[in-house]
Amino acid sequence: MKSIDSIDIKGKKILLRVDLNSPIDMGRVIQNPRLIAHSQTIKELSEKGARLIVISHQGQKGKPDFTSLTQHAKLVEQLCGRKVDFVDDVIGVKVTRAIESMEEGDIIILDNVRFLADETDGDPSNSQIVKSLSPLVDIFVLDALSVSHREQASVIGFSKKLPCYAGPVLKKEVEGLHRVTDDGKVTFIFGGAKPKDSIKIIKHWAGHGQVNKILCGGAVAMLFLHAKGLDIGTSLPFLEKHGGLEVLDDAKEILQKYGNKIELPIDVALRIDSHRVETDVHKIKEGGIWDIGEKTINHFSQIIKNSDVSVINGPLGVYEINDFAKGTKEILHALENYDTFTLCGGGHTVTAIEMFEIDRSKLGYVSLSGKAFMEFLAGKNLPGLEALESNEIKLHP
Repeated sequence: MKSIDSIDIKGKKILLRVDLNSPIDMGRVIQNPRLIAHSQTIKELSEKGARLIVISHQGQKGKPDFTSLTQHAKLVEQLCGRKVDFVDDVIGVKVTRAIESMEEGDIIILDNVRFLADETDGDPSNSQIVKSLSPLVDIFVLDALSVSHREQASVIGFSKKLPCYAGPVLKKEVEGLHRVTDDGKVTFIFGGAKPKDSIKIIKHWAGHGQVNKILCGGAVAMLFLHAKGLDIGTSLPFLEKHGGLEVLDDAKEILQKYGNKIELPIDVALRIDSHRVETDVHKIKEGGIWDIGEKTINHFSQIIKNSDVSVINGPLGVYEINDFAKGTKEILHALENYDTFTLCGGGHTVTAIEMFEIDRSKLGYVSLSGKAFMEFLAGKNLPGLEALESNEIKLHP
């Protein structure tokens, strides 16, 4: 991929696709790491003299968070410390006039690209946004891995019309992910409540010689323990609800083929009468699995200590409740304190890092992506990255 850092952008009209999609609470957009990171990109490019036209999405049609980017524009203005003009449209006369009147360093944010019906449906390269904005700008920059798994107009549609580059946030994300394949033995740590996603990655990596161990907590641990025929108490309905039983056969196959790579909990913390009760995994008779136990924490920590690269996706237990936060907290501290490059992914992982005040500078990279992060690790091609790599249009003076 070509990086926007490699060219002189002074005076150029840059169409910048970022991911400002944010949590919304009672109608208020909540500031989050993606907003902060993309605001830094906007600030840097503006300071270099670019004329920035920023596009993004918010929510999905029919959902409560499907709304305008008005508040996002105000937050970006505050975060980057530069004037930001908001245009309450994506294409049309207002947008054309705003772009044509821009001066060096100016920033405008257009409205939610998903207000256009063909953003998500139809031929991306022949969509309204591509046909309307391509003649008005010089360069397209994709700066969000978090949308790169989507074959949507604002993500891949400009690759046949404009010179395309990767922005700094996207570049850091991809470099972090490539550390997994380039830098020695890798230890994977899986938790969270989405075992189906984790199983896809485990199937892709388990037979790879580069993998050291695959440490399992959360619903992934429940799945494998159940696959081994162990009693998981009241966690079985939880596992079924979250699609775990749909990949039970896959879990059994993985244990059969790669059991030496899979590290399951030795002990767990059960929730019994609202209390934390630790027990050996072979002695579960009641309660549900809400965390990994003390022996498992120590065992997993020693494995992490001897790893060149670690990848963590998802908390190891119900970290939001103090009695069941220990596993997640202690494993994150191990990643923080030991000399291992750590790639962190998943929204709950990021939340836990903030909650437990983990020093990000002692980790490797904290990904801003969700689904795209998982699909990349599962070996899938991401359309957004493919579009950048295949782009052959040159930038003319």
